[in-house]
Amino acid sequence: MRRDLQEVRRSLPPDVLAAAGEALARRTLELEELAPFLAPSAGDEGAARRPTVAAYVSMGSEPPTGALLDRLRDAGVRVLLPVLMPDNDLDWAPYEGAGGLVPAGWGLHEPAGERLGPQAVTRADVVLLPGLAVDRDGVRLGRGGGSYDRVLERLDRAGAPAHLVVLLFDAEVRDEVPAEPHDRRVHAAVTPSGVHRFRH
Repeated sequence: MRRDLQEVRRSLPPDVLAAAGEALARRTLELEELAPFLAPSAGDEGAARRPTVAAYVSMGSEPPTGALLDRLRDAGVRVLLPVLMPDNDLDWAPYEGAGGLVPAGWGLHEPAGERLGPQAVTRADVVLLPGLAVDRDGVRLGRGGGSYDRVLERLDRAGAPAHLVVLLFDAEVRDEVPAEPHDRRVHAAVTPSGVHRFRH
């Protein structure tokens, strides 16, 4: 299934990818989990407290996240991006704009700024996850590297209340994907056409 999904992604033309990235940015900012932070409170001239979103820099034919990262930051969101460590676990660093990203191994781009430690993700209000598919029960099919399995386990151990959201193309919301006993289900998927919620 991973191979088939990746093959479909590689066939997408650049204009389709670009349009998907713009749509994902709009849809993600509409998430109800972010609304309390971004909308001014009654009787308050400013917005509520600044939220933290753990996101990622897309690579290859993944749903593009460049527009999303900038719009989150422009909206006053504190954005954390992963930094791949030698053991494939993830450290985190603040996103300070596209100019602050540097090339890293495996075709990745990472923030050049201060490293905050692997535990920084436990302070996120929303964690945006890469993936290849999700099913109607919220089971996410990852890329197989295991880095985000560690992130999800860390969130579980910390009792972190973060909302888990996977970013996908529309056709990647499936009836069923393979699941392992340790898989942690996501709360929602954002695709170019809208937000998909899962009950579990």
